Amino acid sequence: MARIAGINIPQNKIVSIALTYIHGIGLHSSKIICKKLNISDKTRVNQLSEDQVLKIREYIDQNHKVEGDLRRETSVNIKRLVDLATYRGTRHKKKLPVRGQRTHCNARTRKGKAIAIAGKKLTPLKK
Repeated sequence: MARIAGINIPQNKIVSIALTYIHGIGLHSSKIICKKLNISDKTRVNQLSEDQVLKIREYIDQNHKVEGDLRRETSVNIKRLVDLATYRGTRHKKKLPVRGQRTHCNARTRKGKAIAIAGKKLTPLKK
């Protein structure tokens, strides 16, 4: 079982797809890693040798910020915005969309499930 950056990589997937299971590595980065280390596009994780897994692990440790370090840096950046009381920080604090999206009828992903307000009736639009 290949374990890279503290994550168990799925055995039966292609290497470039399997590397995307690591937080901080997307498909583009994983393809670049495979190209630099001369690993074929069609190779699956269970076909990799121990030496190749070690090379991937070392390359990611040296050149990419992944998993815990990346999550920590992201949370510190958000905390800094909240402490400075910037507009983006207040949006994070209120759990609302940060980048200018509308919230009147959308933003359910960020705001959570809709809560019914008791006794509120919708008045029809007058023309």
